[in-house]
This record gives sequence, structure tokens and C-alpha cells, in this order.
Amino acid sequence: MPLALDIRFAGLDAPLAPVAVLTIADGPAFSAAGKALDQRSGNALSRAAEAADFKGKAKASIEVLAAPKIEPKRVVLFGVGSAPKEQDRLNLGGALYAAVSGCKADTVSVIADADGIDSARDAADLAFGALLRSYTFKLYQTKKPDADSASSNGLNTLVIHTAKPEQATAAFQALRGIADGVAMARDLVNEPANVLGPVEFANRLAGLSIDGLDVEILDEPALHRLKMGALIGVAQGSARPPRIAILHWNGAKSKRTKPVCIVGKGVTFDTGGISIKPAGGMEDMKGDMGGAACVAGLMIALAKRKAPVNAVGLVGLVENMPSGTAQRPGDIVTSMSGQTIEIINTDAEGRLVLADVLWYAEDRFKPRAMINLATLTGAIMVALGKEHAGLFSNNDKLAADLVEAGRETGELVWRMPLAKAYDKLIDSRFADMKNTGGRFGGAITAAQFIQRFVRDVPWAHLDVAGVAMDSNKSDINSSWGSGWGVRLLDRLIADQYE
Repeated sequence: MPLALDIRFAGLDAPLAPVAVLTIADGPAFSAAGKALDQRSGNALSRAAEAADFKGKAKASIEVLAAPKIEPKRVVLFGVGSAPKEQDRLNLGGALYAAVSGCKADTVSVIADADGIDSARDAADLAFGALLRSYTFKLYQTKKPDADSASSNGLNTLVIHTAKPEQATAAFQALRGIADGVAMARDLVNEPANVLGPVEFANRLAGLSIDGLDVEILDEPALHRLKMGALIGVAQGSARPPRIAILHWNGAKSKRTKPVCIVGKGVTFDTGGISIKPAGGMEDMKGDMGGAACVAGLMIALAKRKAPVNAVGLVGLVENMPSGTAQRPGDIVTSMSGQTIEIINTDAEGRLVLADVLWYAEDRFKPRAMINLATLTGAIMVALGKEHAGLFSNNDKLAADLVEAGRETGELVWRMPLAKAYDKLIDSRFADMKNTGGRFGGAITAAQFIQRFVRDVPWAHLDVAGVAMDSNKSDINSSWGSGWGVRLLDRLIADQYE
């Protein structure tokens, strides 16, 4: 669903809404605009801060009601800490939105001139964080909130008052496009699987109306013609046919510039197939397309901000179900590459989807770099919890660039090993390889498997099982589906490929 919060920028001398937020740095240190407002109130604001022992620490807030002689009837003193960095500013924006969203005001003014958030880009970052935090997914909730409840706050517009509102507006335009991409990724992960199967996912992407973003859909006959036996094998147990969606963005000056390819695992529901999962928590497997959701959101972000890059996003869409037509443990399938795979466990299905889509992407598009995302293994959560995604790569520079983009955006990755010693764990007696290597090093052997379908291109695999769905909540996300990876990969592409 589109992000409904309206973000506007105004000068520091523009009229304030009835509810206003005054940003204050450590100290507390009132800004110039804050001092002027405080003086007009007869120092009511500074006295309230002193009485509450408010020090301007990051995300701390107090509310002052009916201060005399000033326009706002409610003033929230909001701490921004000391010289916040970019991700800090996003988090401050999210925390600020949370602090005022219960005020039951249509419009809230934010005076953004405290130290550390006083430039046009700082104000845009603050707005970006607030916009990300404003996301909700209530599409299937039919009970309307009570008019007097805090959840019916009615906040529609956030006006950010800054010294250079025109520059802040310009800086925010690209961020707004990225936020739309994050929201799309969250929507896709949050949708129930009965609504969003492979065909519906593909149709939703085909229906996008964004200038310059072209969408191509490969249907089941096309996948058979391409001999994608690994992907088709996963899908054959479901009544819902598979699809591959390909999103093209050609923003580079030369159309002949090699693209960056981003590939996503899109298992719209994963029962485990014949190797069926335990019932407890299986409902979460509607989110097993978190990698595909990220790819879709990223391509929307690139198109909306008119990124000067050529990029191709590919998502392999299947449903993994048990039935009389499902593949069995012990089956052998032939991938598009011609390599054969013995199926040991039908719940190790995502790597089969990626095997064919990665091979196809490299073969057709000859990319300058290729990155895939997949909610691939529970093993990566055993290793890293829900704080980092697992990073595997055949290229040290690409790996280092991803780590740096993660630090800048707060979407953190941790590099894991790839080594020939692990290959013996996925060697098969009957085929070229088997699709699982057993209990030990499960995230690594999955990556080793995927690497067999990558040739010479710089490649990275991100295992996002712990961060794409049911992830830790943060200042900028309170949703079950996080939209993780859109900001990370947008930053990587902006820094390294534009």
C-alpha cells in the first residue's frame, strides 16, 4: 500500500502547526529557532525541560501543553543527541514519528535546526526515517478503530521546518522513491499466500506503472523451453504454476553498459514439500519470498529516483507444496546449466530456484555483477541471529562494498566463508551434486551449492532468513515484513555502479 504520510518542508520562519516538535541537542542545547520560541513563551519551554531533567539525549522527549504566547498548543521537546550520523538521523525520524503519532493531530510541525540535523540533507534524512516508520499493513483488518483511541491518530502531514526548505525538498525526492520501494517489499512479504501466489506476484509486478521500468514475465511453457528443471521441480507439487519476473531499468547514459543483476528467491509459500515442515510456525512461510520482495522494491526505488545505472531484477516464483505430483527425496533433476541434482530434502528448495535463475541471468545479460537474496536457511539465524544477513561472495571487492553499504544504511551483513573443503558435503553418489549437505555448516553448503551455478561474474549471495521477515523491530520499522535489503542495495548501486 502507498505510504500515506505527506512530508513537506518549510522555512524556519513559517507558521507552525498546533502541534510542534522542537529538536534539541545534548546539553540540552536549544537551537536558534528553539531559543526564539522559548523566549516568546516566557521561557516556559526551558523551564519545563529543567523541571523534567530533560538533557536532549537522543530520542528522549517531553511534552509541554498550552505554553503562553506561542502558536502551538502542544510542544514536544525531542532530543537528537550529539552530532548524529546518517543512520542515526533516520532512527531519530522514526522515533520522532512514534512520539507524535498519538497526538491526534492532522498536521505536526518539526523544527529541524538542532546541531546535527541542521542541513538540508539532515532534514531529508529525518523525514525519510519518519516516512519509513509510518508504514502499516492493515489491509485485512475490518474492525475500525474507535474514534477516541490512540490508534486513530489522524496524522496526515509532517512539516519539516529547516533553513533551506527547497534544497531539503530536492534531497528528499530520491529518498521518497526508496521509501516507496521499501513499502512495496514490506507489502509483498506481509501478504498472505492465498492472495499472493506466483502468478499473482508476477501480475502485480507486470501492473507497475513507473516510467522507464519494463517488466517481462516468463510463464511455465517458457520455463520448460529453457529447460529449468531445478525450478520446475520445486513447483510441480503445486496447483499454482511457476513464473519468472524480469524487471529492466536502463538508466545509464549508454544502453550498452553492462547491467547489475539482482536475483531473488520467491517461494510464495513453503510447506517443505514431501519433506514437510513442522506445523508450528509454518504460517510464517508466506514470507519465504523476502528475497524476491527486496528485488521488486529495489527496482522500484531505482526507477523512481531515476538512477543512472542499468539494472535487471529477476525473481523466481514458485510454491512448494506436497502432493501426488510433488518431487520426492531421491529424485534427480537436470538444471538449466545441464548439471544434475539429487534431491535429498525437498525443503532445500530455494537454492534450486536460484540455480536456474542465476544461470539464466548470467547467460542472457552478461552482468558486471550479480547479487542474489534469499530467505534460505535457518542455519544462518543460528550463526548470526536477526542482526546481520549472511554474506557469501566470490569477489573480495564486492563483499567489502556490501559490508560498507551495510554500515552506512544500518542493514548489516557479515561475511561467511566459501571453500572447496565444503564441496564434498554436497557431492552425490548418483548425480553431479545433492541439494543439501547435512546438519553442519548448513548456510555455507547452501552457498556452495549456489556458487556452482555462477561462472566468472563477481557474485554475492545474501542469506536474509533472519532479517527479511519477523525481524527485530526498529525505530524505522514496526512491520512483520521489514523490506530489508532495498536500502542496502540501493546504496551499493549508488556508490559503486552509477
